[in-house]
Amino acid sequence: MKLCMIGTGYVGLVSGVCFSDLGNDVICVDKDIKKIEKLKKGKVPIYEPGLSELVNKNYKNKRLSFSSDLKKSVKESDIIFICVGTPTKKGSSKADLSQIFNVAKEISSSINKFKIIITKSTVPVTTGDEIEKIFLKKNNKKKFSIISNPEFLREGEAIRDFIYPDRIVIGTNDKKSNKILKNLYSPLISKGASYLTTSRRAAELIKYASNAFLATKITFINEIANLCEKTGINIEDISIGMGLDKRIGSRFLRAGPAYGGSCFPKDTKAITSTADKFAINLSVIKSVIKSNKNRSNLLLNKVYEILNKKIKNRKITFLGVTFKANTDDMRDSSSLTMIPALSKKGAIIKYYDPTGFKKEFSKIKNVYNSNSIKQSLEGSDLVIIHTEWNDFKSINFKNLLKGKKCIIYDMRNIYSPKKIIDQGFKYYSIGR
Repeated sequence: MKLCMIGTGYVGLVSGVCFSDLGNDVICVDKDIKKIEKLKKGKVPIYEPGLSELVNKNYKNKRLSFSSDLKKSVKESDIIFICVGTPTKKGSSKADLSQIFNVAKEISSSINKFKIIITKSTVPVTTGDEIEKIFLKKNNKKKFSIISNPEFLREGEAIRDFIYPDRIVIGTNDKKSNKILKNLYSPLISKGASYLTTSRRAAELIKYASNAFLATKITFINEIANLCEKTGINIEDISIGMGLDKRIGSRFLRAGPAYGGSCFPKDTKAITSTADKFAINLSVIKSVIKSNKNRSNLLLNKVYEILNKKIKNRKITFLGVTFKANTDDMRDSSSLTMIPALSKKGAIIKYYDPTGFKKEFSKIKNVYNSNSIKQSLEGSDLVIIHTEWNDFKSINFKNLLKGKKCIIYDMRNIYSPKKIIDQGFKYYSIGR
C-alpha cells in the first residue's frame, strides 16, 4: 500500500519506518527541510534503539522516502496518517491542536481521489469531528474517510511495540476503510495483535484513558513508597505482592521519580480539560497530576535532608537525566526540576547520560556534562541514580570512588542496600 506519514517526530517516523519494513511504500513528510535532508542521509533525529538500522535498510530498498512536499506526497498516497504534535497549550491544560488542523486544511486542498485520513496523533474526543468539518468545506464526503488510529508506542521500546502490539484500535464506522486497514495491519494481527473496531470518538478516548490509568499506577505506587519509608517496609515487596494479583498486574508499579515524557504529562492534563468541557470532574486524574507535580520537590527535599541542608559547594553527580532509559527525551524529566534547584543553592553538578549533552542545562550555573561514568563520579559527594539505564546497573562504586566518603541516592532501586553499604557507602533508595 502507498502510505503518507505527516510529521517525522516520534510517532510518524517510527510508524512510517515500521510500515515500510512490512513491505509498504511510505513517504514521511515534514515541513522542516533540514530534518528531511538529514533523514535522506540516514541521520535519525531521535534516539530509539534499532531505528537508524531500519531507516537505512528501507530507504536503500526504496520502500521509504522523505519529502517536504505535502501536496505531492498526499496525491501519491492512498492512506494519510496525521502524526504531528499535540503539546499542552501555553497557560492552559488543553491540547494545542493547531498543527492538527493546519495539516488537515492542507490535506483537504490536496486530495485528488478517495483517501483514508488517519489521526495517529493523540487528540481529545471530537477532534475527528472537527477534522471532518474541515474536509467537507472543500470535498464531497465520498472522497475521504476520517479515522482515529491511536498509537501505543513506548519510548525505548517503540519498534517492538509496533511489531508486537497488544491491540490495534481503529475508530470508524466506514466498512470499506476498515477492511483496507485490517489488510494493512494483517501482518501484525497474524502475530497475535487484537484488532478492535470502535466509534471514532471511542478510539480517541481509549488512548487518553489508557495513559491516564498508567500514570495513576505510577503515582499510586510512588505515594505508597512514601508510606513505606516511614514504616520501615520495602516497597518492592508491596509491588510484587500487588502485581501478582492478575486484576492489577505488575507493570508500572515501580516506585521512583515523577512520570515524564511525551505522553503522560500532557495527556492527563488534556483528558481533564476535555472532561471539564463536558462538565465532568475527573477528580482521580486531577489528584494524580497534583501528586506527580509534587513528586520532584519531595525527592529534592530528600536530597537536602541527605546532605543535612548543606548544599553549597557540594559536588553532586546525576547518573542519567532523561525521564526514562533508552530515550533521549527530556520532556518533564525530574532532572529539569532538581538540577536547577540544586544549582541555585550553590551545588556543583556533573551529569552523565548515555544520550550525551543536554542543551536544557547549558545556561545553568555550575552544571557540567561528563563523557563517562568514571568522569562524572570524580570527587563526588553525592551520586543520584536518576535514570534506569543498563549502563548504571553494575557500577563498581568502590573502585571508581576510591575511598571517597560518598553518598549514593538510588532513585530507581537498582542496587541491593546491603551490597552498597558493605562497600562502605551511605545508601538511600525509594520506599525502602
